[in-house]
Amino acid sequence: MASLGSFTRSAARATFSAYRRVPIKWRLAGGSAMLTCVILASFATIVGVLTERQLRGQFNDEVRSNADQLAQKLRPSLSWAGNTGLLDGCNHTVRLRDYASAEHVQVRIFNQAGLLLCTQNNVKVKGVKFPTTTPAFPLPDHAGTFEQGGYRVDARQLDVQDSPVWLLYARPLSDVDHTLARVHLILLLGVVGGTVLALLAGLATAARAMRPIKQLTETAREIERTRDPTLRVPEPEADDEVAELARTLEGMLGSLGAARGDTHAALERQREFVADASHELRTPLTSLLANLELLAEELDGEQADTAQAALRSARRMRRLVGDLLLLARADARRTQSRGPTDLADVLLEAASELGPMAEDHELSIDARPAVAPGVRDDLHRLTLNLIENAARHTPPGTHIRASTAVENGAAILTVEDDGPGIPAELRNRVFERFVRGPAAGTRGSGLGLAIVRAVADSHGGTVALEQPEPGPGTRFVIKIPREAAADTAEAPPEPAVTGRRRR
Repeated sequence: MASLGSFTRSAARATFSAYRRVPIKWRLAGGSAMLTCVILASFATIVGVLTERQLRGQFNDEVRSNADQLAQKLRPSLSWAGNTGLLDGCNHTVRLRDYASAEHVQVRIFNQAGLLLCTQNNVKVKGVKFPTTTPAFPLPDHAGTFEQGGYRVDARQLDVQDSPVWLLYARPLSDVDHTLARVHLILLLGVVGGTVLALLAGLATAARAMRPIKQLTETAREIERTRDPTLRVPEPEADDEVAELARTLEGMLGSLGAARGDTHAALERQREFVADASHELRTPLTSLLANLELLAEELDGEQADTAQAALRSARRMRRLVGDLLLLARADARRTQSRGPTDLADVLLEAASELGPMAEDHELSIDARPAVAPGVRDDLHRLTLNLIENAARHTPPGTHIRASTAVENGAAILTVEDDGPGIPAELRNRVFERFVRGPAAGTRGSGLGLAIVRAVADSHGGTVALEQPEPGPGTRFVIKIPREAAADTAEAPPEPAVTGRRRR
């Protein structure tokens, strides 16, 4: 019993869970249709029962009435034909066929011995006695009505010259059964048709009722797509629950818009502060570096080593401040004046600046003229970060190749190496800030490639990471559009400057 109860509860929970997954429009229409079906089925059952009682009662009354009429006609007309045992007046004075043909009635007249004397299909012939046959209906013990062999039979005695006979008037029950079957079919079709119509009407009503919610959904999707909380939410005409929901969503969007504006203003103030602070830090850092350089030249011994360590830390701080200033300027969308800049010159300057750092690597330079409008210092920082990143994160002896070119109206800068490559889990995050590989340890700030992307974006260009699969190596491709440099007079093409630095 416990297992049966548990199974019943599980089945009920599964049914309820499946019902909750049905769309609300179908639940509303289905509930309306089921309620209509129950009402119509109850009404049809009551009508069917009452109709059946009424029709069967009328049928029984007709059988008794017709039997009474026939008996009244036969009583004065029947007589015995001498000693022949035949009846006079049967199918002669009163034609039984006239009472039987219209409604498939069966009429039988028997004597007390059970011999068939006359039917609606027999004509009396004097001197001929009907053979003894098994009657279609057994002789009753007393007069009355009963059902036998699919007929409603009315039996009564008629006195013929002091010798009674039995008159059996039978009408088939199929007549009333066929009528009841048609009534039941009509009621069933009414129930089914009413249920289907209720379902369709429920769907139409539910769709109309859900139309304001659909409009709210479309507006919410548009807000999600555009991320614009200022869009108005349509308010239904009726002051109902849907209108209350629309007003609630409108208020929520207004609050979110206000919060978004406050957050945006706070972020803008923060970006402005970082940009201004980074800019202001450059002046004291420059002064500090100058004083440390003079101090390192004047001191000797351990004091000079201490001054050199402080000088290295100050230089690292100056570079970090410069990176933060560049990123803050990009976040604040502060633009600087741009001019025609040849990426080939920028590449040669960056490679010469990183010469000591790349001593244990093979650095190949293929600098072809590639003029594009840009900020020279920012492009220099971009190129420097790419080459430094390749030298810092690859083992000694790695071959690093850097080149510039012009392709499809864009200046191209390519930096690649044949090192171990970037781990797969970091490929989609290498351009995010403060992301460092597992082998980087504590080296670097994790801002190098973020600065590369910020500079490329600020110049309207793109940066792409291309890594062969399978196989080691990393390849960064920077594309800067040259449209703004079209009005600038360019010098005749110069021969490419190539170079190689070995270990």
